Amino acid sequence: MKSEAWIFGICTAFLVLVTPAYWFITVASEEGGDWTGTSALVMCTLLFLMIWIYLGFHAIKMDPRPEDREDGDIAEGAGEYGFFPPFSWWPLWAALTFGLVVLAVAMAAWWLVIIAAVLGMLATAGWNFEYYRGEFKH
Repeated sequence: MKSEAWIFGICTAFLVLVTPAYWFITVASEEGGDWTGTSALVMCTLLFLMIWIYLGFHAIKMDPRPEDREDGDIAEGAGEYGFFPPFSWWPLWAALTFGLVVLAVAMAAWWLVIIAAVLGMLATAGWNFEYYRGEFKH
């Protein structure tokens, strides 16, 4: 985790330097400062800072992984990585209903927003509970 924390720390430092420089460069133009770009850079800086702090706290709490140690061996990282779900149709239905909600909002068809939202809740519930029923039950 230390290496990942360092990467995000370096990116945060870079954005801390670039954001005010961007503002001062755009202020010098005839149109004035660019609020949109500066706001985006500030938000990116804060997001990188948040991830850096999170990874830094977890790097302190957990034991060093093999890739974090100088004497780490590739074989030490072998083993089970976790549970990977099998094939599922539920993400497709959830995405389609979300797309229908967005389309209905764009067309101002509020009745369709309600129908699509209900279908989206059903698709999300099916996706969340698919391992409690059927062939993938465990």
